[in-house]
Amino acid sequence: MISSIERSPQPWARLAGLMYLAIILLGMFGEMFVRGSLVMSGDPAATSLAISSSPLLWRAGIAGDLLMHVLDVPVMVILYVLLKPVNRHLALFATMINLVQTAVLVANKLNLLVPLYLHEDAGYLRAFSAEQLHVLSYLAIKAHGYGFGVGLIFFGVACVVRGYLVYMSGYFPRVLGVLLAGAGLSYLVNSFALLLAPALASAMFPAVLAPAFVGELCFCLWLIVKGVRPAPWALQAVPR
Repeated sequence: MISSIERSPQPWARLAGLMYLAIILLGMFGEMFVRGSLVMSGDPAATSLAISSSPLLWRAGIAGDLLMHVLDVPVMVILYVLLKPVNRHLALFATMINLVQTAVLVANKLNLLVPLYLHEDAGYLRAFSAEQLHVLSYLAIKAHGYGFGVGLIFFGVACVVRGYLVYMSGYFPRVLGVLLAGAGLSYLVNSFALLLAPALASAMFPAVLAPAFVGELCFCLWLIVKGVRPAPWALQAVPR
């Protein structure tokens, strides 16, 4: 696969762009459509009722998230090959730290399964009152939110490094590198604010993530429509 990308990068760049776009859409489905409609901020009882009334939608959100992380892997491989002519070591570092992010987020999905277990009609759950079950379910969802923020620290670093490589490549527009690095910085600011100053993070959200959405969307659309510039790519990709 890697030698095929090196010989003819355009189809692979477009494939990475399409998968990247699918990742963005799946992420929006899970965060905005599923959890955004079923999780009632500050209200464990209403959240539990919403999830128990729409368990299939909740499960679809989890499945969509996991599919998103499956797509992460081929996108990482293709981006590594596309960016390694600029600096092989930095491209490898971005890939490895991106893998950490994906592993953290996949493990974090277990938190979203907890509300489903707590809504089962199982005898052992009778040890808890309905109010306690609602709170435990809501705490699992909050833990997922923080786990998501932790994972995005690693992705933020990957975006900053890739932004630098894109900027220096010569076969991508420099503005894409700036936008991608800006996306990474916005993830880092949001995640560290979530951990260190939750009230500030709440006040900044969702505006703080606007650069991330713009940067990633522009990058994936460029990959789909334009790919890499052939002449500069051929010059950079020549083994030295």
